[in-house]
Amino acid sequence: MFSWLRMAAIIVVATFLTRFIPFSAFFQNVNTLVHELAHALATLLLKGSVMRIYLYADQSGVTYTAYTDSWMLVPIALAGYTGSALFSLLLFFLHAKGKGRFGLALIAIAAGVALALFVRNGYGMAWSAGFTAVTLLIYFVAPSWLRSGYYLLIAFICLVESIISPFILLFLAITEPASAGDAASLSGVTFIPAFVWAALFCALSLWCAKGAIGYLFRRSPDGILISK
Repeated sequence: MFSWLRMAAIIVVATFLTRFIPFSAFFQNVNTLVHELAHALATLLLKGSVMRIYLYADQSGVTYTAYTDSWMLVPIALAGYTGSALFSLLLFFLHAKGKGRFGLALIAIAAGVALALFVRNGYGMAWSAGFTAVTLLIYFVAPSWLRSGYYLLIAFICLVESIISPFILLFLAITEPASAGDAASLSGVTFIPAFVWAALFCALSLWCAKGAIGYLFRRSPDGILISK
């Protein structure tokens, strides 16, 4: 119970703090990018085609794909919220292992690959190029304290957004089921109500958030904090 209460307290504080940081809206699109790339990756694994990804200034996005069988929509639709939740967990895992610089490189590569292969709208291309450039500059030039701070900023924003997004989806699934994005798509294929899928996404995001926060306090056998 304590770990859940600790997670809730940290998420609430992180939500308010990340909203007050200058240009935080710019970094919120990292979660959107990961979400859309997860759709794209699932499509490619199923031997489908990714036609384009659009990213928007309001932190929304869409991935246009083509696939051969209708059942393929299920894993493709599941991949978005699942991928963003697991990615936030991965960022905190890497931080706890002292691999933050590797995580930063991973983020920059993801944005660069997305720009080169998939992102095709004006805002999305400008954002991907700008974010990739800033992240590479931080990676190669910034002192370690700034690099670590930048990495944790992205990690916390991804964590917060990976929780907020599925809860917004749940609200839409209850009030306007047809507008509930991935949950509506899954409902159309499986005939399971959209709010059930949205609730599952919420549960997964909370589970990943609990694990992510746990890595902040994970201790090595000698009692020294792993995360710094």
